[in-house]
Amino acid sequence: MALSIALMGVLLVACGSADNLNTGSKSSNSSKTELTGQTDSGYYQGVIKNGHYQTSKSRGVSVSQVSNQLNIKGFENGLLNISKEEFSTKKYVFQEGQYLSTAKVENWLGRKSKSNPTGLNPKKGSPYVPNYLSQISEQDFMTENGRNLSLSGMTIGLAINSVDYYTKKTDGPTLEADISDAQVNKQGKAIAAKVLKRLRAQKALKNIPIVIALYKQASDDSLVGGNFFAYAVNDGGATKISKWTKVNQKNYVFPIQSGKKSPSKTDEDAFDNFKSQVQNFFPNLSGVTAQAQYSDGTLNGMKVSITTQFYSQTEIISFTQYLQQAAQKYLPSNAPIDITVQSTDGIQSFLSRNAGEKNFTSHIFNSY
Repeated sequence: MALSIALMGVLLVACGSADNLNTGSKSSNSSKTELTGQTDSGYYQGVIKNGHYQTSKSRGVSVSQVSNQLNIKGFENGLLNISKEEFSTKKYVFQEGQYLSTAKVENWLGRKSKSNPTGLNPKKGSPYVPNYLSQISEQDFMTENGRNLSLSGMTIGLAINSVDYYTKKTDGPTLEADISDAQVNKQGKAIAAKVLKRLRAQKALKNIPIVIALYKQASDDSLVGGNFFAYAVNDGGATKISKWTKVNQKNYVFPIQSGKKSPSKTDEDAFDNFKSQVQNFFPNLSGVTAQAQYSDGTLNGMKVSITTQFYSQTEIISFTQYLQQAAQKYLPSNAPIDITVQSTDGIQSFLSRNAGEKNFTSHIFNSY
């Protein structure tokens, strides 16, 4: 499903047959480049070089260990969805970032100093000055020209902290510096302007369209990930960002906590009815929750997590069959929905339905 908080990673399809291609503008007999193939028009094909998938040169680099995994998934999947708006899956081939090395990204994520003049986070100061930039992600988009692949576009994601965690001394207590929405917006756009100029300084990136997207990271204790709040499409050759497009995206957890505002009373009631029916039918449940994402007030998708205490395979089969009926009857029908059933032993079953569809597909994981 297209939900940005979905279980799927970067939404690339499994390997399939493809013609041999060469990357870059010149052919090379020493390197063999293939594509993964495409089983769904909504997914990008990926690049395989010399029999190996082209992994990112800077994947996983961040200011510090990101403890909220929902931030990571929301950042990666949401960035891919923004890329699809500019780079069609029918025309472009996806390649993991190859132009920002680990060393370069580490320097950019560091604080600016005499020893690190390229740092995009501010110099240390007193009182404490927070780190604003937490993650940088690069996505490259290629086009086929005969038997060659050439770089034809790039998307850069910048993750901006809403809370910066720091210590004043080694082994000291972890302190928090809250960053207002106004500062997240201001600092994110200022950093983006610098990044665009630096990218244009690379010969291969001078004349391609570059999309820069800004992501507000959720706090480490948040039950949902962060959200993208703006992106800019910069035509080939542009060294200054002339226009930002606002992204009105928010994530919520169902059931809605007391005192919290509901994004949709209709969706909230639908989930509450579903949860009530499921818990009444099968008492051995530890929890039923959902993560939901909204754009401009419209439900993008919902990911339901159900934790069980089932021990028998027949219980899992019966429960999954009942979920198909209950989900179809009670959950919102206008958005993609994933349902994961799991215990302490792992995932027991999985159900999914795309937007506009009536029936759920399901898979039960057997133990051998």
